Amino acid sequence: MISRHNRREACTRISEVSGFTQQYISDLERGRRNPTVVTLFELVDLVLPDEEFCKEQTKTPKQK
Repeated sequence: MISRHNRREACTRISEVSGFTQQYISDLERGRRNPTVVTLFELVDLVLPDEEFCKEQTKTPKQK
């Protein structure tokens, strides 16, 4: 289980990088807000690794 302190730190980092307020991020996590599709895509881009980067990292030496 993730501690409340760790969740707060994660919320702070996401807020700093995304430009959304900590309260907005917290409300999203708790289901108190309904984000737009654009907002969802922006947040996904922040938290998921770049697909092309992942593909490069998983290639064997012969594939590179």
